[in-house]
Amino acid sequence: MSLMGTRVKRVEDARLLTAGGTYIDDVEADDAAHVVFVRATVAHASFCVTDRAAALAAPGVLGVHLFEDLALEPAGDPDISAMFALPIVRPWLARDVVRFIGEPIAAVVATTRAAAVDAAELVAVDYEPLPTVVDVEAAMRADAPVLFAGTGTNVVVSAGSWDDDPEFFADCEVVVRERIVNSRVAAAPLETRGAISRWRDGRLEHSTPTQRPHGVRDTLAGYLGLAPQAVRLRTPDVGGGFGVKIGVAREEVVVAQLARLTGRCLRWYETRSESLQAMGHGRAQVQYAELGGTRDGHFVAYRLRVVQEAGAYPDVGAILPIYTGLMAPGVYGIERVAFASRSVLSNTAPTVAFRGAGRPEATAALERMVDVYATAIGMDPAALRRRNVIGRDAFPFTTPTGAVYDSGDYEGAIDKALDAAGYAALRDEQQRRRAAAEQYQLGIGLCVYVEITNAPGGSEASTITVHGDGRATVTTGSSPTGQGHETTWAMLVADRLGIAIEDIRVVFGDTDAVPTGRGTMGSSSVQVAGIAVDDAAIAMLERARSLAADELEANANDLVAVAGGLQVAGTPAKSISWAELAGAAERLDGQPLMVTANFEAPGPTFPFGAQLAVVEVDTETGESRLVRLVAVDDAGTVINPELFEGQLHGGYAQGVAQALYELVQYDRDGNLVTGNFADYAIVTAAELPSFDVVDSQTPTPYNALGVKGVGESGTIGSTPAVHNAVIDALAHLGIRHLDMPVTPERVWRAIGATHA
Repeated sequence: MSLMGTRVKRVEDARLLTAGGTYIDDVEADDAAHVVFVRATVAHASFCVTDRAAALAAPGVLGVHLFEDLALEPAGDPDISAMFALPIVRPWLARDVVRFIGEPIAAVVATTRAAAVDAAELVAVDYEPLPTVVDVEAAMRADAPVLFAGTGTNVVVSAGSWDDDPEFFADCEVVVRERIVNSRVAAAPLETRGAISRWRDGRLEHSTPTQRPHGVRDTLAGYLGLAPQAVRLRTPDVGGGFGVKIGVAREEVVVAQLARLTGRCLRWYETRSESLQAMGHGRAQVQYAELGGTRDGHFVAYRLRVVQEAGAYPDVGAILPIYTGLMAPGVYGIERVAFASRSVLSNTAPTVAFRGAGRPEATAALERMVDVYATAIGMDPAALRRRNVIGRDAFPFTTPTGAVYDSGDYEGAIDKALDAAGYAALRDEQQRRRAAAEQYQLGIGLCVYVEITNAPGGSEASTITVHGDGRATVTTGSSPTGQGHETTWAMLVADRLGIAIEDIRVVFGDTDAVPTGRGTMGSSSVQVAGIAVDDAAIAMLERARSLAADELEANANDLVAVAGGLQVAGTPAKSISWAELAGAAERLDGQPLMVTANFEAPGPTFPFGAQLAVVEVDTETGESRLVRLVAVDDAGTVINPELFEGQLHGGYAQGVAQALYELVQYDRDGNLVTGNFADYAIVTAAELPSFDVVDSQTPTPYNALGVKGVGESGTIGSTPAVHNAVIDALAHLGIRHLDMPVTPERVWRAIGATHA
């Protein structure tokens, strides 16, 4: 029986739930000294370390290092630096000027972590404050304080035209406009960042929790002046990534260099407060959206202009509007689409990739505008969406922004969501509550989305080796951060070869054991690495058939995989085990039974879906409670529904969190006021209902399994669905728009304003 589409339990969980995972702070390195960073306490200032003698004299301290002690020139990220208009290279430790609170200034090395923490408190830093700018729109103005002297501007990336085209909406009967803030959030993975570095015979051994082992190896090698082969990078279990663990942390470069300079094994692990300060934040766009069309509800033109917060130093977040612009048209057949963006520096933490990375921002803007448009023309928002979506017979479909959607059924997704939710009955209940002026008003929010996965493209390789005991080893360059890759890859191999899942070992996260890999990002793993594993399994079956044909004196075409080996179809007596096949390969070829396959994706795929949120809003306190989330998320063929839904549930949680709770906040002086989980309202299970996942599978033609990515879909659809639902609950009071998160205070104040 095929395993495809069955609920196979995660093989990882037996270890994770009993012995526990081995995360970076669990990795044994008994001889390691500890690194703790002295971090800026002022958002913008020139500074000088005036005294480190007290720290150096403290018990257990081995050194206190500043930028000039590193003997390492600053370098930019090789993947993105060329995209920035300003010649800005962030130093490994702050040099002369600090630009955000939490920026590392000095590195203290001590025999214990406690000693390093205590010594860091003794490092004296003298600050001379400089003008601070936190508001991104203020930072864009010509008279704003400039973060980098000599540049004359804080705009680091600019795309498209911000000039008004008077003809753009000329043939539109209706035009709606809105300023929308897509709020700054923290990824807040369960495990923060860390690293362990050791040098042996001129070669760096570096461990770090990353989504991209080979990419981090190569970039780290470049920073340190090494060939990639001179670095062995190992990734233990990773307690969440969400995009923020794709790149190389500046701190881990310092750790690696100090390990080289001191000749010691060094380790670093950041606290939660450090993480919230300096790991990097996501989203953070101010959007100016305009949607035009006819009075009977046909969209004609859409213009989106985005101000992207880049933070104090340009990082990946500064270029993510590329994806916001690409996905701006969403699921709709809009004739004209215009996009422009500016990425702007401010005295805040840099923005980086966070689950969806530019695509959720596009969906949130458009889906909010669809509801605003529906209100303007008096049309049901579900009917308006259905009227404008791209038809199921239009694929492949090329959008005005140049995206080529591979496959989709947007009408079907809407219908499934409405039917599963009982949409008509919900609207009736909403009207009843409004007529009765009840305290708890019902809101219904919709989102229909399409997103791009595997956007960077690329290839992945996998090697399968069958050993003399009949067990198999599978290598992959896709390094999991909780997705369940070990289970998925084992399922694919077991399905093709008949080897029991428990007899399949998946190897990843070690650049010496796995020669190449593109990593885990952009919801690409199954549709690239997974296809490579499947192709390797197919190649292994063909190799095994050839061996078995000789051993069994049978026609290779008559051989099929069964549990534990191969047999002649319909003749169980004529069979051979995988252990025997491995022995035959050793005897005949003088080498293990091993095959390698490489898969290069022909292009990105475009998962899609429709999500419907039901909320109750307390009109006396402003509190919003998510009652139900009905979701139709279509990512092509589903290999394992258990893992598929697990990815979606995590995405829904993070999406709901942005809509209702989570917000990174700075005061006017650049102080982070949400620097811990007492102040940053991270979502918990207590705030979430069970989710209703409705099956929908529209295969892509781009790979043999028909799979697309699902890692980010839940986040993309749930945020605007919940956001729209809260505003829908208040629409009868005349409230047209509220920015995220729609906290009780914001809702309460908005309701109060209607009575003024």
